[in-house]
Amino acid sequence: MDRRQTRDSAGVALYRHEAIGAVLQVRGEGADAELCVLTAVRQSEPFAGLPALPSGPVEPGETLAEAVLRHLAAKVDVAGLGHLEQLGTRSDPGRDPAQRTIGTSYLGLVAADMEPELPDNAAWVGVAAVPEMAFDHRTVVEHAVERLRAKLSYTNIGFALMPAEFTIAELRAVYVAALGHDVAATNLQRVLTRRGQLAATGEMSVPGAKGGRPARVFRFVDRELV
Repeated sequence: MDRRQTRDSAGVALYRHEAIGAVLQVRGEGADAELCVLTAVRQSEPFAGLPALPSGPVEPGETLAEAVLRHLAAKVDVAGLGHLEQLGTRSDPGRDPAQRTIGTSYLGLVAADMEPELPDNAAWVGVAAVPEMAFDHRTVVEHAVERLRAKLSYTNIGFALMPAEFTIAELRAVYVAALGHDVAATNLQRVLTRRGQLAATGEMSVPGAKGGRPARVFRFVDRELV
């Protein structure tokens, strides 16, 4: 394969730049909840048949954020994204065997109550068992999970993983799945309330099919990152 670099008239190297989206969602309920990432099986080389993150080139006239939203829209309803932020830029010369490609990755979050339609080649995969992936996308997933878990400890980013209203039990299940370790419901409520991130709605939940006592309903004070 010819790896000679294309250059402009002044001799400056011209690189392909792509945007990569790592979209995370907690799927399942209660003890069955798990943090998942959106993947799609590649249909062409390189890495045909392997899962990859939604990604593609940045076109002239669009920003990186616009590019990643465009590529995500081909796999998931981007209106369902509760949060999107840039993770970092990848510049390993060998990350794309076809050509020299700079990649800028993004973290996207979808609330647990959303069920976006996916194309046939796309699927949600648990982050605890991510298989071999195309390019360097598996390490992008690892970076996204690390960023989310870090921000859950000092920001209100949990809002993007939750429905508009929820019980503390539902909030705990999502945090346990996202963090990868157990969290006490009382401690979680106390910490988020002390930070001014959580507020009671004054409503009570409706008992489910298995009965049980109604629980207080809460919401995040802000539905954007603070």
